[in-house]
Amino acid sequence: MDNMVRIGAAAAALGVSVDTLRRWERDGRIVFERHGGQRYLQADALAQLLRERSTSERTSARNRLAGVVVAVQADGVMAQVDLACGPYRVVSLMSREAVEDLGLKPGMAATAVIKSTNVIVEA
Repeated sequence: MDNMVRIGAAAAALGVSVDTLRRWERDGRIVFERHGGQRYLQADALAQLLRERSTSERTSARNRLAGVVVAVQADGVMAQVDLACGPYRVVSLMSREAVEDLGLKPGMAATAVIKSTNVIVEA
């Protein structure tokens, strides 16, 4: 089953629930293959869904994690914003002015856009 992704991994990558993917399947938006009672999605279909879900903004950043603001700590001119992006915690340090301009508050949806010259990957 090369190039296949289990439904749970696909849901995590898309930032949606498994139930959402099942609804998308019922609606004809995606097609799963079944093997041994498990649903699998072709990796290229997952990549297409990820491209479709990204915003239409023109940017060179390709690492976009949709999430929810869980905390905002502002002090003086700086602020720390914590996002829950699927199973991941993303922390951004930015100006207090940027937080105010974006209206960031706990509970609101936000997207972490990551552009880095150095990324460490662990397995």
